[in-house]
Amino acid sequence: MKYKLPRIFIILLGIGFLINLLQSYFTPLIFDEAYYWHYAQKLSWGYFDHPPLVALLIKISGFFFDGELGVRFMSCVLSTATLFILWSTIDNPKKKDYVVHFFVLAYSMTLLNAYGFFTLPDTPLLFFTALLLYVYKRFLEKPSLLWGVLMGITMAGLMYSKYHAALVIIFILLSNIKLVFNKYAWLSVFVALLCYVPHFLWLSQNDYVTINYHLFDRPNDPYNFKKYTLGYFVNLVALFGLTFPWVYWGLFKAKANDKFTRALLFLVYGVLIFFFISSFNRRIQTQWIIVISIPLIIIVFRFMMENEIAKKWIYRMGLVNIAIILYLRIGLVYEPMSPIYYETHGNIGLVEDVAEKIGNMPLVFENSYRNAPIFEFYSGNNTYSLNNESYRLNQYSIDDSESKVQHQKILYLSGRATDADEIFTKDNGSKMYGKYIDNFESFRKLKTLIEEPVDFKAGQEQVFQLYNPYDFDIDLNKLQFNVAYMTDFKIVKDRLPIKPKLNNPNITSIGAKDTLTYTFNFPQPRELKDPTYVRIGVMENKLIYGINGKNTKVK
Repeated sequence: MKYKLPRIFIILLGIGFLINLLQSYFTPLIFDEAYYWHYAQKLSWGYFDHPPLVALLIKISGFFFDGELGVRFMSCVLSTATLFILWSTIDNPKKKDYVVHFFVLAYSMTLLNAYGFFTLPDTPLLFFTALLLYVYKRFLEKPSLLWGVLMGITMAGLMYSKYHAALVIIFILLSNIKLVFNKYAWLSVFVALLCYVPHFLWLSQNDYVTINYHLFDRPNDPYNFKKYTLGYFVNLVALFGLTFPWVYWGLFKAKANDKFTRALLFLVYGVLIFFFISSFNRRIQTQWIIVISIPLIIIVFRFMMENEIAKKWIYRMGLVNIAIILYLRIGLVYEPMSPIYYETHGNIGLVEDVAEKIGNMPLVFENSYRNAPIFEFYSGNNTYSLNNESYRLNQYSIDDSESKVQHQKILYLSGRATDADEIFTKDNGSKMYGKYIDNFESFRKLKTLIEEPVDFKAGQEQVFQLYNPYDFDIDLNKLQFNVAYMTDFKIVKDRLPIKPKLNNPNITSIGAKDTLTYTFNFPQPRELKDPTYVRIGVMENKLIYGINGKNTKVK
């Protein structure tokens, strides 16, 4: 990289870094950040929703600072480094005359701005995308052992950030098919796979829980043009705010005159087309496509240096974008200036209200991987999310959080007012209801298994297995079972109790690491006459049924 930076570049880069540090310090955590902070309390090679790099960044941040900055410091560092790498990737000698325009373009991008301080998986994703483009450019100039190894390590860093990173790697490689004949390109692939072996092993040891959830078990909805495809195009505008017409104009005008520019265009158009097609199947979240911001900074900055109209309007509208973004960023901290009630508002006050009432008593949240870590971060109390059949599995389903609240007096917090002992009200008027349980006991890791496919018919006998993964026996009298009937989109329409039978009725408990085989008769569905999927759930100690089995296909 070239280290002779214009003075104005260093000043503007430093101002951005300082603003992000201040924002990190004064802004309460958002729910997802707290969730990833929960990841970081026990480093692992993988987590339920994402690869592990976001947790490592938080762990490193915690070595330097406490509180919110102890979660976000490395995000501030990476976002600053991302802009430096992008600047270094642009070889145009005229760029030193357009430093301010470069920063206006970059700082005006809405989500890129947010990931300048929020700690989310997209933060390292953006950094390693920029780094891969830089390394790939140097690799094209001089293929060698060094650049091959560096490219492999960078690709591994991408994949440790977020699974969507596969799209970045695939589209860059597709832009230059001749790489299949390059021994150093194959070396980079080998290095990347070698670096990724620990995560592959983690997936294998955890029954590929992340892959199964994202690809197979995640509920969906029937196609809705407004929500899915139209929403996708709205996201394309939201990424760039008021500069979007000129950003996409710059993209449209770009020509693949060399292999590197071809890679930039393949990456942008590849991601856009991939998620456009995906929009006919599911709702596309804005952050899924944020990765196009990285190549577009290079493409559009080049365009600005050559086109006076684009330079003028991106500069003008970019400044307006920046002003709006700064106003919104202040609103994250100071609620009266926020046009909306954002998720950073009110959480600390709510935690303080609960802590004042219960002291250091453990907290169990009904269906909330969002509230559980927020309360643990700000109160220090042990927390756990008890996920039931109305919710989804998450990190609390596979880690040891459950064991920390067992057989203790806890406060059970939910959105249901039934039999509430305590009522807590948030600043926005929403309520949280608490019920004390003197001796809390749950077995959410119990597993049920039905062999696939199921030959379904109401009244027909069916077999399933119950597996106990715990290191202690469980009294079967504490358990009840139900069957859930689901649509093609894995949406539950019927939840009906069943009374399964064991071959040996004298068995009263299931041993540690043991499996029991049950038979039952399918109850008559009330709403869904022809289910596509079925699942067996377990209720323990009168808690709501859990998600204990996989969604099993019906013939």
